[in-house]
Amino acid sequence: MHDVQERPDMQQDRKRAFRLKQVLKMPHTFVILVMLIFFAAALTYLIPAGELDRIEDKTTGKELVVEGSYHQVEKNPVGIFDIPLAIVHGLIDASDVIFSILIVGGAFQVIMATGTVEAATARVARRFSKNEKWVIPIFLSLFSIGGFTMGMATEGIVFVPIGIAIARSLGYDAITGTAMVALGASCGFTAGLLNPFNVGIAQAIAGVPLFSGLWLRAILLVVFLVITSIYLIRYATRVKEDPSKSVVYDLEKNAAEKKVDFSHLPSMEIKHYLTILTMILSFSLLIWGVSNKNWGIEEISALFLTMGVASGLCGGFGPSKISNELVKGATAITFGALIIGVARAIVVVLEQGDIIDTIVSSLAMIVGELPSSMQVLGMYAFQTLMNVMITSGSGIAATTMPIMAPLSDLLGISRQTAILAYQLGDGISNLILPVSATLMGTLAVAGIPYQKWVKFMWPLMLIWMGTGAVFLLFANIIDY
Repeated sequence: MHDVQERPDMQQDRKRAFRLKQVLKMPHTFVILVMLIFFAAALTYLIPAGELDRIEDKTTGKELVVEGSYHQVEKNPVGIFDIPLAIVHGLIDASDVIFSILIVGGAFQVIMATGTVEAATARVARRFSKNEKWVIPIFLSLFSIGGFTMGMATEGIVFVPIGIAIARSLGYDAITGTAMVALGASCGFTAGLLNPFNVGIAQAIAGVPLFSGLWLRAILLVVFLVITSIYLIRYATRVKEDPSKSVVYDLEKNAAEKKVDFSHLPSMEIKHYLTILTMILSFSLLIWGVSNKNWGIEEISALFLTMGVASGLCGGFGPSKISNELVKGATAITFGALIIGVARAIVVVLEQGDIIDTIVSSLAMIVGELPSSMQVLGMYAFQTLMNVMITSGSGIAATTMPIMAPLSDLLGISRQTAILAYQLGDGISNLILPVSATLMGTLAVAGIPYQKWVKFMWPLMLIWMGTGAVFLLFANIIDY
């Protein structure tokens, strides 16, 4: 039989389809970030430079914006040749987070090498073999506690490998395991029941009793957890029934080659129990240090480095074996760690161009001009936009609340509602913004491309934002 040759017109159609597919293909993560950096640099030419005067608040120790102090300053646009240096400055500014992520990756690689996680997750899988869906709301609720008490954000990254291991043992994927940890912490952080780092600071600045209005934030937390549990259970169920439905199917195919057969695992050994004890003590020390000693990322990184080495010793490893595993774990997430620094360059450009304060003042004026029924939603949108440029929750509070609190008085909106708009705007968008060090660090540890995460996350993000808007409108109606 002779092979049927393709007609020339068919060949041309196939080539055009291939070229179109290449054009429409999602760019590399670094390409997306660099495009955003160029956009930020272009804004420094278009937006007038300006500053707001700031004074130190003796109660909170934060620098607060002086209302009505905005003034223009000499323009300082960021040129195209300044961008490479801005990227370097971004990497330097984010160096503490970058090295923390490398240390965490190394530490958990040591723990994984001991076989403890596989042995423990096998037992979890067998325990929930008939009710595996309950693992999702349990994890979400557990990590929400860390979010609404100590503002768990970067700290939650260290739990991601455990979440992934448990999810995979139950037939789910890396997205499910990552989401169980990250979305739970995000729900708690957004609700902010007893979080001193966002709601606490905002209420102190606004002159509202500390942690007042707890009842509405508690309802908000429950609603967010229910919505997120339903969304994630539906996704995880589809993946279990048909693994090709996974957003990270290619990642799961590669991981499948390394999967452990949980039905034929050896029994838990003394080294596994010692490693688990080391982890429990380390996490307990983490909670104590963050809550009572104001530990920052340096202390947390040192703790996890110690945990990794101690776990290796418990697993019977020698110094060289521990060192090899630490390097192996850090190497695996280098790409993701570098993304954090490149994303930080966007903020560096906006700061160098002196346009952040101009944007803050302008948006505050726009909110004041909106119809009364839309002003509270304008505050919500304003705080969300601020979160793009100022990724620190306490930093946004210190910058915006001195403006929003008196503005809310003028608009007839309660200060408690203005604070709710702040915490929703600050919290909800964190899990989709490429400038978020916590998000990029989480994805780095999980090995999930940013584009894949966005594909999974954007429908839930819209639901979250719509839910937040409903709560704000309700708060405004009842004069919360």
